[in-house]
Amino acid sequence: MQAEELPGFIDTWYRKMIRAIAHPTDFSAKGRSAFAHALSLALASRCPLDLLHVHGPHSQDHYERFPHVREVLVRWGMLGPHATIEDIEATTGVRVRKVEIRDAHAADGLSQFLLSHHPDLLVMATHGREGLNRWVRGSVSRELAHKLAAPVLFVGPNARPFVDWNTGEMRLHDILVPIDHEPVPLRALHSLKHLMKGMNARIDIVHVGEEVPNLMDENGGTLHVRRLQGAVVERILEEAGTRHASLIAMPTAGHHAFLDAFRGRTTDQVIARAPCPVLTLPT
Repeated sequence: MQAEELPGFIDTWYRKMIRAIAHPTDFSAKGRSAFAHALSLALASRCPLDLLHVHGPHSQDHYERFPHVREVLVRWGMLGPHATIEDIEATTGVRVRKVEIRDAHAADGLSQFLLSHHPDLLVMATHGREGLNRWVRGSVSRELAHKLAAPVLFVGPNARPFVDWNTGEMRLHDILVPIDHEPVPLRALHSLKHLMKGMNARIDIVHVGEEVPNLMDENGGTLHVRRLQGAVVERILEEAGTRHASLIAMPTAGHHAFLDAFRGRTTDQVIARAPCPVLTLPT
């Protein structure tokens, strides 16, 4: 692909980006914030939202334990107090499905659904390093990592949410974007720009190290990249904390995006300890 073809290619790619969102849930109270983010983003994009739960092949379904979407939307003032479940899509434009996946291994069942339905954004709660390991348990294949290649929003145990659980208000102001020379972050930055369209969020691009990558925007201008020094993970977390970042957006290598999001050394540590949600962006 020639360099002059890149902007048109990116435009075509990211215009189609948010057509569906998936949110795996384990019905825990800690997953409530991730659900609020998934629902709020689906409302902003007016796209379908799949709520997923994996259980053993011989276990009973638990539809009654799924997050109660209608009640949340009533509390957020988006539905009237007497609205029905059928009113959700008619009023908000969001079709919500509650999907029970039967599989002895959570990661395998989740993998099959994601590969066959191809959501454009995955929103997940994490409970620290143990939570990350619990989801994968070594069974997410490299084939899944290659084929999914979609942004994943992780809401960790220490994360300040940018969606208010009580009101649904989205407060997305400052986004910290750590980059390096590899993977080349250009496509990830364009997809981030599309995701944040209309949200008036300030994007702060940083590089931890000596030689700052030279990046150009769509108009041929040079993008400003702040240079930081120190241990990579610690500096990213420190910047996110002291600057009260609403979100950390991390470019990841496309063919490793899903595995990196769970097990990648830098990304994994940032997700587990981040003071705000973390969005992984395949490059």
